[in-house]
Parts: sequence; structure tokens; C-alpha cells
Amino acid sequence: MDQILSNIKIQINSKLFVKDPETSALGKKIIQESILLIDEIGFDHFTFKKLGEKIGSNESSIYRYFENKHKLLVYLSSWYWGWMEYRLVFSTSNYIDSWEKLKKAVSIITEKVEDDQKTAHINESVLNRIIIAEFTKTFHTKEVDEENKEGFYFIYKRVINRITAIINEVNPEYAYSKSLASNIVEGALHQQFLREHMKTITNCNETISPTDFYFNLIENVLKK
Repeated sequence: MDQILSNIKIQINSKLFVKDPETSALGKKIIQESILLIDEIGFDHFTFKKLGEKIGSNESSIYRYFENKHKLLVYLSSWYWGWMEYRLVFSTSNYIDSWEKLKKAVSIITEKVEDDQKTAHINESVLNRIIIAEFTKTFHTKEVDEENKEGFYFIYKRVINRITAIINEVNPEYAYSKSLASNIVEGALHQQFLREHMKTITNCNETISPTDFYFNLIENVLKK
């Protein structure tokens, strides 16, 4: 699986960028350093001017790749969910038992993310921290309906629909498979956020992981 993943290029909606950053050394540096800078100072304080100073390039050079920082964030989010989708597909493809297949899918979506050394310019562990902290800013906007029509969130929705399909395999009679799948995907991010910043309102801690919680949830909800 590792060899296959290393040769796959994640396809991102071309409307999110002016020039594909994967096609040049500067573009890849923009992606690499934007992840590190957003993680360091937060998306609200992140600007192309600050990124330009970090990479030693003019602010205008960044605008040749991205129209604005919102589209950059959606690009990073799309890349993350595309990477997660590939892991999900290849890790569950050989499972015959639907229940074990679902548990594997839930594990991938909810577990701690480690850096993938095969993607030198993207640190997935750091990117995961950004997704946990900033993901809702990608679509909690006034433009969400128009951006949804443009396909900005297609990969994210596809991940949820893949998990929905597995839930339907486990229990075709369960009436809320889409809601459960979206809760697992986004709820895991929220539980990780609470575990880090608001420990008094979550049971997740150093010994109980979001994966443990969602295993318990699906067992109680889906077992016939």
C-alpha cells in the first residue's frame, strides 16, 4: 500500500488555485510553509505577506498560485481529505467482514495522524492539527452554497459517503447512516480539539481516544 500511495497524485479542484502548486518547487514550498505557518500563528493571523517573508519571496508570487487565503485553506483541506480517502480505500479493500471493515475505517478517520514520509513537502501530522483547529472555517462562510456547487467540498463529502456505504453494509436497516458517518468524521476532529483545549467536557484523554469513543458508539448504535 505504501508504494501505491507514494505514486498517487491527489486531484484537487482546479478552481481552488490559479496555478497548480504541485507543478513547481515554489508551489510546493508555498504549501509546505503555509502549513507550518498556519499551525504556528493560526489561520486568522495568517497572511500572504507573512508567508512571503517566511519563504523569502514576494507576496505577489503567492497570488500567482492562490487567489486568497480562504482558497488556500480549502486546498489544504481537500488535500488532507484526499490523502485520508486513499488510506481509507486501500486499508479496507481486502476486508470481507463488513463490521471489521467499518472498524478499520473508523480507526483511520479518528486515530492520531503521523507524518507520511513519502510526501516530503507536506507534514500530515501538522496538517491534521490545522484541520482539527481550522476545518470549519472552510465552509462556515456566507459563500458555502456557491462553493459547494463549485465542488470545493467534493472530496470531503466523498469520504463521508464511503463510510456511509460501509455502515449500510453493516446494518441496511439503520435509518441514519449519513448522519452517523458525518458525525464520525467531523465529530472526531471536535473530540480531539476538546481533549487538547477543553478537557472538562469530553471523556477523551490520555488513555481514552476518540477512536475508543466511536467504536463504542457504532457498537451500541448498529449492533442488531
